[in-house]
Amino acid sequence: MICGVDEAGKGSVLGPMVVAAVAVPAEDVLDDLGVKDSKLLSAKERERLYSLIKKRCKVATVRLDANEIDAIRTEMTMNAAVARAHAQVIRKLSPDCAYVDACDVNIFRYAEMVKSYLDNHCEIVSEHHADEKFPVVSAASIIAKVTRDRAIATLSKKYGDLGSGYPSDPVTIRFLNDWIDEHRTPPPIARKSWKTVGAILARRSQKSLMDFG
Repeated sequence: MICGVDEAGKGSVLGPMVVAAVAVPAEDVLDDLGVKDSKLLSAKERERLYSLIKKRCKVATVRLDANEIDAIRTEMTMNAAVARAHAQVIRKLSPDCAYVDACDVNIFRYAEMVKSYLDNHCEIVSEHHADEKFPVVSAASIIAKVTRDRAIATLSKKYGDLGSGYPSDPVTIRFLNDWIDEHRTPPPIARKSWKTVGAILARRSQKSLMDFG
């Protein structure tokens, strides 16, 4: 059995990171589905494929919320945290070989990092842009993306429009600025260890000092 592993939300400042693994007895199991990197698909197409992948394949996910990521980053780098989460989903499926989307510039070092968190033997094939090269990783990217998008939609119902949760999204930055202006602290769903949050807090602190002066 082989599996593909990918994550969604690694660089997000709001909401969770979701890591997904999809296992198949052979890669051609996915040939007729037309899976591809989730970023190249519409939300509707991702949802359609999500259901088909779940019916046809073994699937495992791990979700790390913002506060968990902040806590983990006091112990290890983000790359190590992703590698450990990759190993967690691989362990759930026990494949003979796993294709992983490398989170390190050095693909061989990343493969060894994932292996260091595994207690069972599994060949790790680490590649950059694995979600574009291997259908089984494309399938994992779809599962991760849909799972995370659903989580963001749930959080938006509670907190208001968050946008995508990424620092490059003006809606996300506006939400963060407005929340911090009103509550004087970041929202519970923000990764407080991110530079984006630190910069907004620093600007607000500076503004308060100027107003005081």
